[in-house]
Amino acid sequence: MSRSHVIENWDPEDDAQWEAGGRKTAMRNLYWSVFAEHVGFSVWTLFAVMVLFMPQDVYGLDAPDKFLVSAVVTLTGAFLRIPYTLATATFGGRNWTMFSAFVLLIPAVGMLWIMANPGQPLWLYLVVGAIAGLGGANFASSMTNINAFFPQREKGWALGLNAGGGNLGVATIQIVGLIVIALAGNRSPHWVIGVYIVLLVVAGIGAALKMDNLAHQTVDVQSMKDMTRDKDGWVLSLLYIGTFGSFIGFAFAFGQMLTMTFTGNGQDPAQAALHAAQITFLGPLLGSLTRMVGGRLSDRFGGARVTFAVFCGMAVTTVALVVTSNIQASNDGRLSGGALVLFFAAFLTLFGLTGVGNASVYKMIPSVFEARSHTLGLDEAARTSWSRAHAGALIGVAGAVGAFGGFLINMTLRTSYQSSGAATSAFVVFMVFYVVAAIITRVVYMRASAGVDSVAAAPTRARVPVGAEA
Repeated sequence: MSRSHVIENWDPEDDAQWEAGGRKTAMRNLYWSVFAEHVGFSVWTLFAVMVLFMPQDVYGLDAPDKFLVSAVVTLTGAFLRIPYTLATATFGGRNWTMFSAFVLLIPAVGMLWIMANPGQPLWLYLVVGAIAGLGGANFASSMTNINAFFPQREKGWALGLNAGGGNLGVATIQIVGLIVIALAGNRSPHWVIGVYIVLLVVAGIGAALKMDNLAHQTVDVQSMKDMTRDKDGWVLSLLYIGTFGSFIGFAFAFGQMLTMTFTGNGQDPAQAALHAAQITFLGPLLGSLTRMVGGRLSDRFGGARVTFAVFCGMAVTTVALVVTSNIQASNDGRLSGGALVLFFAAFLTLFGLTGVGNASVYKMIPSVFEARSHTLGLDEAARTSWSRAHAGALIGVAGAVGAFGGFLINMTLRTSYQSSGAATSAFVVFMVFYVVAAIITRVVYMRASAGVDSVAAAPTRARVPVGAEA
């Protein structure tokens, strides 16, 4: 007999209900949410892997064209996170997870057709890439849904697992790309896409069979609107553009830049694709893993201090990339010896720092509103409620805004290559941005009067996320 997939009167704070089967239900929904979101994140970055299979003389896309497609993919993924945040309350978590998995079959099949039929116009890549952006938006609905299933005391690890599962999707699909190139060569992209078509079907069917819709699920829309008029909302979102935007933006660009570097060194397209694939996945993997380290560092030293150190480190690291890019440009695209090693090391360090920064900025959000709440003159219950509501809303908004950084990264690289044939100008722009972000962090949040790093970590587990912690 089939069971009902609608749960009435769900209250994870009711200990009796939680111990009488509620925890088992929440865990079952969490596992399938992580899987569906992980696959969705992978499809979001599918084009970053496809560039390894796309020599210019076969597909007709040059470097600026590929950066443009990557920018469009990240842009739609970021833009759609806000409506996706609201979707589970409207349609139900199970129903929306099914839809969000199955709808990604459209860009997956579309990309499969494009790769099998080289020479298509740029606009077709842009359309398919824009639809693939839905995979990035999956993150928002997934986080909102899981947030509703768990009690406040367990939201931290549950949402962390959900978030980490999504970020790892970027590295996973690049490892799949490496395996395919190593075993079948750089003219067999259909194996990568085929794997993910199967996984999307499994995710959709799994959601249909194992997940549930919560009746009367709500999202705090008013608090999200309040964040659009809040100074800290804008500042912290800007900082998250610098960390998560850099992570997702470089995740798209890294493989393309490695391929160009190896091609510039005289390797044929097949060799360049293989060698690029052997390195590309390390960046997103490092960025995903260091996010956990960043959380612990922020708990110990404070989110603002860690964020400041991260942006300083990112600025210094980007100087190294400016140097290697100059060397590459002055040698007709060739980069070898110590300069090549410096290029690899700097990029991987940059990825690692973005992961730490993603965690530290998210640590700052509840700390900022907790500190502000003590200046409002409210009683303890009202003060706590205000702090939790605003922190939760900004976590959702910042996740969406931060993803726009991926668009900015790829558009800046595209402009740089179009104007000079090198990435030097883009790296200078990134370096300046990181310096400005470090100054903002130092001036706004590291003052003793701000009190950001002196508040307890507890509020992060309170009435947290409404949506997209990415």
